[in-house]
Amino acid sequence: MLLNAAPVHAPGARSTVQSLGASRIREVANAGIGLPDVLPFWFGEPDETTPVFIRDAAKEALDAGDTFYTHNFGVPPLREAIAAYVSALHRPVDVDRVAVTSSGVSALMLLSQLIINPGDRVVAVTPLWPNLLEIPKILGAQVVKVPLRFEQHGSRTWELDLQQLLDALTPDTTAVYLNSPNNPTGWVIAPEQQEVILAHCRRHGIWILADDVYERLVYDGDPSRRACAPSFLDIASPEDRLVSANSFSKSWLMTGWRLGWVVAPQPMMADLGKLIEYNTSCAPGFVQRAGIAAIEGGEDIIHRTVARYQSARDFLYERLNALPGVTAPRPKGAMYLFFRIDGRREGDTLALCKRLVVDARLGLAPGNAFGDEGEGYIRWCFASSLERLDEGVRRLAAFLETR
Repeated sequence: MLLNAAPVHAPGARSTVQSLGASRIREVANAGIGLPDVLPFWFGEPDETTPVFIRDAAKEALDAGDTFYTHNFGVPPLREAIAAYVSALHRPVDVDRVAVTSSGVSALMLLSQLIINPGDRVVAVTPLWPNLLEIPKILGAQVVKVPLRFEQHGSRTWELDLQQLLDALTPDTTAVYLNSPNNPTGWVIAPEQQEVILAHCRRHGIWILADDVYERLVYDGDPSRRACAPSFLDIASPEDRLVSANSFSKSWLMTGWRLGWVVAPQPMMADLGKLIEYNTSCAPGFVQRAGIAAIEGGEDIIHRTVARYQSARDFLYERLNALPGVTAPRPKGAMYLFFRIDGRREGDTLALCKRLVVDARLGLAPGNAFGDEGEGYIRWCFASSLERLDEGVRRLAAFLETR
């Protein structure tokens, strides 16, 4: 018999991590793994592969031996290309304010680590991509949510109650998280709202963390102009408390490449470099070469993608609203329809999506994955061919008929 044996401590993550909500999008997708003939519209991902010229750039870099560490902030040609790209869309941005990251998700985490302390109060406009809701919680922050309102009359759109947001942005608030165009609703913030929010945040010293990943995916604009959503980068000065996260994933069909970037005030960059070093060190060099090719030669890809997605959006919008009991607002941006099925039981969105996977072989994302404010809604990624969307609607209609 062992005397004075050390107590047994069961292994487990820290309490903050245990309290995080698991992704319900992944939960639905996992329910569909192994099932034949499932149409997957649950992830924010196109049904097209990355263009050949971007893939070739990565292959050429690999063949040339580009397999070593790079600068924490990224290779100079890519940083310069990003700075020129952002400057052409918005106000001029110096290259010393740009850092390359290993994905847009990493960009959001790095920026949050840069500005958030444990116990800080953070405001988020919701419904919102679950990763962005949980990141500040990982850092020990309190997240206060300001929900968008669904306007059922007229154009059927999601709208921001600006006064409600300003009331939530109290002087003890550290940061506001804004994603526009929004995942999952497709809401796009108005420039005049941005002006008011920026002035309010300046007055109280509140950081604005802008998730600009979908900024090029906006619809119903002038097709002869370079489409881009309104951005705080259009109006903010370099000294403002504004940080912007972006990604190559959506605009250039590069979801699997895991390449993104941030724009931050220059005085923050040295500390940002530390965080990049301690998180990922750097993005792979050959992937960065693909990023250079995307920016330098990919504008036609973006224009074609926006036109394709707008057609898909309009098609799916009309088809869904033709189904009895379905209400689908028309999104102004991003790549999703966030729709409601009337007559459902309260709190059953996750279960409903799991049933759709098993019974209809249709993969959609449950609205409550994006916060409690999304309960009752379902997200459908329309970055797909009209034929696949048509088959998906047919399966949904058949499922609803048998309920």
